[in-house]
Amino acid sequence: MSDRPTREVRDSKVLAAMSHPLRRRLLDILRVDGPSTASVLAGRTGQAVGNISHHLKVLAASELVEEVPELARDRRERWWRRSPDVLSWSASDFPDDPVAAAAESLVLDRQTALVRQWFAERDGYPEAWRRAAFTTDHWARLSVAELAELEEKIFALFSSLADREIPDDGEERNLVFLTVRAVPGRP
Repeated sequence: MSDRPTREVRDSKVLAAMSHPLRRRLLDILRVDGPSTASVLAGRTGQAVGNISHHLKVLAASELVEEVPELARDRRERWWRRSPDVLSWSASDFPDDPVAAAAESLVLDRQTALVRQWFAERDGYPEAWRRAAFTTDHWARLSVAELAELEEKIFALFSSLADREIPDDGEERNLVFLTVRAVPGRP
């Protein structure tokens, strides 16, 4: 498991804050690139600084980001970082709450968009990266306990890759989006 604490999201206002497409992107950028200012985030996302500032305030109100005043060069400059928590939530914790259904849909849309972006841009990557990228799917008969165990193992693997110190071995490393879904279904 990750060394970062896990925050169980049970408040639909927090769920709504973290699920908004632009705010989700801001959380991702802050997780990957570290602390930033609203103006740098605006440049990264193609949004107006005022719009980014608004969304950062919404995220801060839900304790999903926090200010980093020690990075500011003066009183006007505001730096932000993502809270160190791993966020966890389940739609079953929000019965009959349309926010949860919308959040699930938005998460799926974001994941699909990132994969489609790869499809559109993959010709710009070297052959080795095009060959290394993969997708897979399988069918398995699992109990609830086995599915929970699978989730724990996959989360531990992903966390070990995401949270590690990057070796200084001269090997090229690209940012890689990792996602897994395991849901009951029928072929």
